[in-house]
Amino acid sequence: MQKQIQDVAAVQKQQQKQLQKAQGYDVVITYLTAPKRWWLYTLILLIVVVMLSWSGTTVKFKGMTSKGSEIAAGIWNGLVHPDMNLLINTTTEGVPYQLLQTVAIAVLGTLIGGILAIPFSFLACDKVVPKGIAFIFNVFILLIRTIPSLVWALVWIRVTGPNAFCGVVTQSICSIGMICKMYITAIEDIDTRILESLDASGCNGFQKVRYGILPQIIPNFISTVIYRFDINVKDATTLGIVGAGGIGAALIQCITSSRWSMVGSYLFGMIVLMIIIELFSTQVRKKLARG
Repeated sequence: MQKQIQDVAAVQKQQQKQLQKAQGYDVVITYLTAPKRWWLYTLILLIVVVMLSWSGTTVKFKGMTSKGSEIAAGIWNGLVHPDMNLLINTTTEGVPYQLLQTVAIAVLGTLIGGILAIPFSFLACDKVVPKGIAFIFNVFILLIRTIPSLVWALVWIRVTGPNAFCGVVTQSICSIGMICKMYITAIEDIDTRILESLDASGCNGFQKVRYGILPQIIPNFISTVIYRFDINVKDATTLGIVGAGGIGAALIQCITSSRWSMVGSYLFGMIVLMIIIELFSTQVRKKLARG
């Protein structure tokens, strides 16, 4: 009996070796029969090298000016020694108010853009509407994304004047372009087999949307809006430089007048704010990913 067991074990071991050997032959055969595309990779590498060389001819570094080094040193000193009175100041000139205004601009701009992007996304998806209509709305979304946020801000400043409302309008329009792109991808990735099952079960149109489409796209929609909110908080600071509200206007005034301790206070507040937002958004995305 023991000899039979040993014989069976030996046979199994031999079969395992033969299987490993066959698998090794398969790998070698696959490698040898694979198409040789070294010329394509070489061509791509040459194109990248040529593009880098051509780009380098238009960008020339002439060193840092004495004033530039002074500004860098002043900003560093401001971060190390911020104006504590400005950090705890609750007036409209204080850091808390400026940060809250920046966050308010980003929240309103993101929500308005995220809501307006929903109908545009469905109208731009050729799985939902005819290809002609989808093409028209895709061109419209592309036009929105083509124009930078600073240009949109400069345009709307002429309409609304330099205030926080201009920042909200600008971020709403800019958010539509990016969010629509992400929404369309989520809509195109819908599993249509679920809709077919609901249709076979006798569900009406509303029930198919409620139980077949929304559960698939809502997590992606929320994750996209949160990601855009992170971007809008940073953009709100930049838009403030051109007069669209937020902490950017106060920051650029302090930099221009070389009030480095105040600059350090505003930068310190922005750093703390971004850390808090990043921690919050990361936790929300994890929960969405886990369902």
